Amino acid sequence: MGKTTKSEIIELLSDECHISVRETWKIVETILDTMSDALGRGESIELRGFGTFRIKQYGTYTARNPRTQEKVPVKPKKLPVFTVGKELKEAVNANRGT
Repeated sequence: MGKTTKSEIIELLSDECHISVRETWKIVETILDTMSDALGRGESIELRGFGTFRIKQYGTYTARNPRTQEKVPVKPKKLPVFTVGKELKEAVNANRGT
């Protein structure tokens, strides 16, 4: 199973929209920066049919160092999470056999 990179997406988008790779790169970077800024402000991002990005806050907890088995306190943190949309889920499941 392979993966698609940001560069490959930019090239595909550039070809599909008949615009330069440089312009496409700027567009993609602007979209990603806008999304990062919104998440940084604690806002969620909903892309209908695709999914929702939001920030999940985790409180303090105690973890264990796997090498030493020593208990280690973990500070509170915020992490972005993605919830898949219905249409994307259906599209992925429709292509399960390929």
